[in-house]
Amino acid sequence: MAEPRDRPGVIPILGWIRSYDRSWLRGDLIAGVAVAALIVPKNLGYAGIAGIPLQNGLYAAAAGAILYAVFGTSRQISTGPSSGLAAVAASAVLAAKVTGGDVATFVAGVTLVSGAVFLLLALFKMGWIAQFLSRAVVTGFLFGAAIDVVIGELPKLTGTETSGSNPLQELWSWFGSLGQVHGLTAVVGAVSLVVVFGVRRVAPRVPGALVLVIGGLSASWIFDLGAHGVALVGPVPRGLPALMVPDLHLLWTHAGTVALAAVALVAIGFSQTTGDARAFASRHRYRIDVDQELLAQSAANVGAGLFQGMPVSTSLSASSLNDHSGARSGLASLTSGVIVLLTLLILAPLFSDLPKPVLAALIIEAVVMGMMDLPEMRRLARVKRFDFWIAMAAIAGTLLFGVLAGVLIGIALSLLWLISVSTRPTMPLLAREPGTQVYRELTEHPDDEQIAGVTVFRLDGGLFFATADALEDRLRGITLSTPELSGVVLDCGGIDFVDSQGSAKVREIVELAEAAGITLRFARVKPEILTVLERDGVLDRIGKDRIHGNIDRAVEAQRREPTPRDGWGRRPSR
Repeated sequence: MAEPRDRPGVIPILGWIRSYDRSWLRGDLIAGVAVAALIVPKNLGYAGIAGIPLQNGLYAAAAGAILYAVFGTSRQISTGPSSGLAAVAASAVLAAKVTGGDVATFVAGVTLVSGAVFLLLALFKMGWIAQFLSRAVVTGFLFGAAIDVVIGELPKLTGTETSGSNPLQELWSWFGSLGQVHGLTAVVGAVSLVVVFGVRRVAPRVPGALVLVIGGLSASWIFDLGAHGVALVGPVPRGLPALMVPDLHLLWTHAGTVALAAVALVAIGFSQTTGDARAFASRHRYRIDVDQELLAQSAANVGAGLFQGMPVSTSLSASSLNDHSGARSGLASLTSGVIVLLTLLILAPLFSDLPKPVLAALIIEAVVMGMMDLPEMRRLARVKRFDFWIAMAAIAGTLLFGVLAGVLIGIALSLLWLISVSTRPTMPLLAREPGTQVYRELTEHPDDEQIAGVTVFRLDGGLFFATADALEDRLRGITLSTPELSGVVLDCGGIDFVDSQGSAKVREIVELAEAAGITLRFARVKPEILTVLERDGVLDRIGKDRIHGNIDRAVEAQRREPTPRDGWGRRPSR
């Protein structure tokens, strides 16, 4: 069966709805219902993490699902609140010291601002920016944020109070409060944890969060838990959200925190969205538009903010369920959104009697299973220990200084790592494979042939302001460490970019080589690099006879035309 044709445009739904195949209807509707059954109870928990009324989590879920279906290009993605985004929102509330009724409007305002940031990125076609937050940083940040959330929920499981300026202090305070545990609350909390994690283990296809919510409500009514001292979530009003612009004065008062939180939400949310969207597109053989995804995320967050919601992004668990249940178009997401709205209209007051320890267990399960990626941490430790320590630093920063600070630390670590890698390109020595014209890295093939009097090395990466001096240092090192050197061949096959400073550096090293009595030759120079060198007059300075199509030609040319060597800042050999 043919899939819908790709239809680029600002409103993709106008394309796929015209070519919709009715044979997909059953799968889309089943997927929409299944996802709604999953996200309704989970979004109650996400609202609890952010510290806003429970219904606001459902407002965001409905807005995210419906608006993404209209503007998104992925057919399987389910958009709504997530535990990671909720943790960022909660951290922003704490940083701004907002309390009471202002919390909900503040979170909605942060959501709206993040939608505006998404829109700016879409207008300027900056979808590539999602690549600047490494996976190791995201893994570490989410792990640390999950620990933070779990520690924050522990008092609700025991009916106690805690204090502290960071998660570690709160945990210590919680241990000190265990002498005042409310027995029935602790029992309800323990049973809730067993149920929600047990269902996942025994029957992974069953929505454990839904089972827990239904069971918690039933227990609350049957045993009248509220009358026996178990805290309940309180009134959850019936009805649809009203369109409301958040308090702009409140946002301006805390502009710094709002801006930081918005950037963090965009960095985390979009890095997850692009990866998941590409994975589903590859699996089902269609294309996504990254810049259109930015617009879709903008619309979803602006809508969630204006309808008193919270930040939204891709939910991998909901998207995977959507896919496995047969979703083939955005109709599945529309169906989920409509069911959430119907829940608000009909069922919302039922959640008023939900015990807080049940909600805490729901939140803990969501963050542990959704944010603590132990397999990925083990993979990082096995594959690249440096990435593992980056993730650990992000965890430590989150626990010691808070979620927002953890995001900043993570972004800073990503940038430092990028700068470190960019300014220290690898420049391996090359030698010839015996009996061939192939040149390979000498460290990997120590038995390969080294040509007497000629050294070959390769620059991997761009030649620009950050790497130009490294190239000169490498050439100096080769010259000083190699006796009887007459020529050097620079393999340029790995150079894909050169700026004005890099071009100037080429001129300098040619002149330095000549002053040292060494011939510098260039092999496998790409046309775009030659164009820049020619514009700068460097190509003429090198001499076209020293530009070669491959390494072997350059080496053979040097062997036919040896150059006397004076030394580079050294005495000539005698």
